[in-house]
Amino acid sequence: MGSYNFCIAVLVMFNLSFMGISASLNPYFYAKVCPQALPTIKQVVGAAVKQERRMGASLLRLHFHDCFVNGCDASILLDSTSAFTSEKNALPNANSARGFEVIDRIKYEVDKVCGWPVVSCADILAVAARDSVVALGGPSWEVQLGRRDSTTASESKANDDIPSPFMDLPELINSFKKQGLNVEDLVALSGGHTLGLSQCRLFKNRIYNETNIDPNFAHQGRATCPPNGGDSKLAPLDPSPASFDTNYFSNLVSKKGLLHSDQALYNGGQTDYLVKTYSKNFGAFSKDFASSMIKMGNIKPLTGKRGQIRLDCKKVN
Repeated sequence: MGSYNFCIAVLVMFNLSFMGISASLNPYFYAKVCPQALPTIKQVVGAAVKQERRMGASLLRLHFHDCFVNGCDASILLDSTSAFTSEKNALPNANSARGFEVIDRIKYEVDKVCGWPVVSCADILAVAARDSVVALGGPSWEVQLGRRDSTTASESKANDDIPSPFMDLPELINSFKKQGLNVEDLVALSGGHTLGLSQCRLFKNRIYNETNIDPNFAHQGRATCPPNGGDSKLAPLDPSPASFDTNYFSNLVSKKGLLHSDQALYNGGQTDYLVKTYSKNFGAFSKDFASSMIKMGNIKPLTGKRGQIRLDCKKVN
């Protein structure tokens, strides 16, 4: 009887692995079922970033904002339905999150090359974030794969859980801790702001009212961002917003952080030493950024039979 039960268990395990069902993520999830999946994602991301360098930062941010809301489950991609309001409408994302059309393009091309919808939208977000960083001169890492897609979204959780650009250091530390990320992850992942632009409404108070800011930098910011209006005008988060480098951290040391939450990392607190280290050591930053991206990508994934593989990233099947 014991050996019979053992045989049944082995058969069940074999069937689950054959179906691609796994309790944990691994980098080779699509190696047999669709070996062209990852090269296809890389190709589409490369073309999108070549067309518009800013897109790399936008795709990285989508993955970040996805993972911080109920885990890395592509909930950020869902449009509103009668059952829930889209996370796209949440304050951190409204008129701000972008790159959705690139994700749709990737999904179309990957499903075409695989012959059927085998790659989840959540995995597409994770791989596109890595490929964007690489395309802009940053490190590579083995993306863990096998996430499945959520069947719901939460605008309220997006409002509550995505870190705000107005947070002080203790609030930032708590926000990351809630996701299982530590202080080192906070500083390394904040380094993603080596890429991209920010809207005036998010740094207006900093350049007009804060004191821990280089006066020339504040003056320069005011030329882009008037005290009244101009809320959607853009400024770079560091001097080289389309290159993955250490300028973001050098800026913080010089009191030239654009966002309040950026400068909070270098303002006499416990994270000063890491900011200083990264400002001088691209290798250390790259290594820690890659490790923290893998860790962030592991936040509460849906695996096994939980969730689904969406046919269209914008809608539940």
